[in-house]
Amino acid sequence: MPKKKTTKKTSKKSTSKKTTRRTTKKTKPSGYDAKDIYVLEGLDPVRKRPGMYIGSTGTEGLHHLIWEVVDNSLDEAIAGYCTDVGITLLPDGKVSVADNGRGIPVDKHALTKKSALETVMTTLHAGGKFGGQSYKIAGGLHGVGVSVVCALSKSLKAEVCRGGDVYVQEYSKGKATSKIKKIGKCRGSGTNITFEPDGEVFSDLEFKWDKILDHLRQQAYLTKNVRITIMDQRSENEEDHVSHSFYFEGGLVSYIKHLNRTQKPLHSNVFYTEREKDGIMVEIALQYTEDIQGLEKSFANNIHTGEGGMHLTGFRTALTRIINDYARKNNFLKEDEANLTGDDVREGLTAVISVGLKEPQFEGQTKAKLGNPEARTAVESVMLDAFEEFLEKNPNDAKQILGKSILAQKARKAAKAARDTVIRKGILDGVTLPGKLADCATRDAEQAELYIVEGDSAGGSAKQGRDRHFQAILPLRGKILNVERARLDKILSSKEIKALIVALGAAIADEFDIDKLRYHNIVIMTDADVDGAHIRTLLLTLFYRYFPQIIEKGYLYIAQPPLYKIQKGKTAEYVYTEAGKEEALKKIKKSSSKKKEEDIKGLSIQRYKGLGEMNPGLLWETTMDPKKRIMKRVSIEDAEEADKIFDVLMGSEVLPRKKFIQTHAKSVKNLDV
Repeated sequence: MPKKKTTKKTSKKSTSKKTTRRTTKKTKPSGYDAKDIYVLEGLDPVRKRPGMYIGSTGTEGLHHLIWEVVDNSLDEAIAGYCTDVGITLLPDGKVSVADNGRGIPVDKHALTKKSALETVMTTLHAGGKFGGQSYKIAGGLHGVGVSVVCALSKSLKAEVCRGGDVYVQEYSKGKATSKIKKIGKCRGSGTNITFEPDGEVFSDLEFKWDKILDHLRQQAYLTKNVRITIMDQRSENEEDHVSHSFYFEGGLVSYIKHLNRTQKPLHSNVFYTEREKDGIMVEIALQYTEDIQGLEKSFANNIHTGEGGMHLTGFRTALTRIINDYARKNNFLKEDEANLTGDDVREGLTAVISVGLKEPQFEGQTKAKLGNPEARTAVESVMLDAFEEFLEKNPNDAKQILGKSILAQKARKAAKAARDTVIRKGILDGVTLPGKLADCATRDAEQAELYIVEGDSAGGSAKQGRDRHFQAILPLRGKILNVERARLDKILSSKEIKALIVALGAAIADEFDIDKLRYHNIVIMTDADVDGAHIRTLLLTLFYRYFPQIIEKGYLYIAQPPLYKIQKGKTAEYVYTEAGKEEALKKIKKSSSKKKEEDIKGLSIQRYKGLGEMNPGLLWETTMDPKKRIMKRVSIEDAEEADKIFDVLMGSEVLPRKKFIQTHAKSVKNLDV
């Protein structure tokens, strides 16, 4: 069945006091010459299997090229040799990354007999971070990161300022196209890498400005006292050039405040600690909010570990233990009451965990998960000492945190009882599904489709117009509960949501089992007006918060009913957007040699306000027939951005939502009120 896939997207100084002092002062490693560049193996595999090194050849992989080069500059900053990093998007599709670090060595390498610069650029696993004392902590790996960028670039130019001289060498697709040259004099030191991604490798060569800003803002928080400047010079018109500069003295404390900018903090003091434990630098900041959702972000050597790892496990273990110990010691929990769980103590928590270690063990080149067991031990130890001290010194903050955790425990127990009732009812009822559900005949989940339809009127038309073999219809009465503002026990008291859970057949929350899902094609079908958009957003919030696996598997779709029927004589065309309408009228005017619509004989334009206006045959023909329909698949390109948008649009705080509406109001066209 034809389905159209779409992507759904839906400098400050901190005065907060540190709760602990650093126990060990960071020392600069000495020496950075050709002897510090260690060679492990060749480069050819990168172009053959780029996904192994940058994750994908789509948008994520394209931007990963920038991250790899920037990581090398930030490693210089972490080592204490760099204070400024500049990233420039150039008009010819190229990107420039410059820093004022030490500059990549240019002297001859003893093993390769080439310059250290060429060795770093053209040899995989050649860099100053595989041995020696050049870097104590490093995220990007000279020679892994930058050589991969070199291999996947149509062209790359490296400029190095070192020892008062400027050196230049150019490359293409991983090979040097010129010898290293000394072209002039310079002051200070640094490296400038300018590269153009290879169109033979990447399916999309457009860099996303907002994506770059978000990533580099994050890096500036993690690397305090380093200025990161981003410039967009892609437009030929200089007036359209824009730039942003990030510099944060507050580091992770500033980052926590940024993450909580749309939330109401539960306590005023942001917990922060930075300590070294067994050679591992541990930095943690956290603050609770009144929100139900939590947000934990973990990093290793400034690299975002999206799938967590040992450092996050150590943090969670320590947090749960400390809060339970404090609760027992201060009589927040009675002797006969059960301990708080990890989920209880993390409700509403915003936390950032950052570790720096000599030899990080990541799962894959994209570094999504940290595997070092010693990182768990270090984080757990630091957290146990520092957070216990924080709670003792801030009893009012502790009282707020414990109160929220105990309330979460009570809600969890109530939710479990309600969830068990819903699931048990579905089991006891056997094949008896919700009365309002018009189920399909097939039991093949891959073929089965569930249409979630707005209103009984539209539901009636959909039931009559569908193909009963594989299409099921579940009408919803009115707007469902906004789950962003409600705990699970309240959610499960909603008749509409309960009916949907039973219809899906896969339970919810902890008990959700995607293998039991009865439909692999779940379609949200609402009117093309404000109310329809609101209902669609409520349903998307429900799926994003409680059935994220359905979105990740690509099982959730949005139906696209037509906006207009444009008819001239016996010929009729259905169009789904305002742009489509204008294009259709343009063709009719051209064929009729008429300038005005009213002068065209036999022309009629019908605007569909709702699905209920369509008879069953029309609804099938335009919206449900697999041969003709247009559907959008819901996907999540950026989970953090999606989380923020849902929180802004559906959360309890009014001011962020008001600002969002004011910002985006001008981009809304043809709004039906």
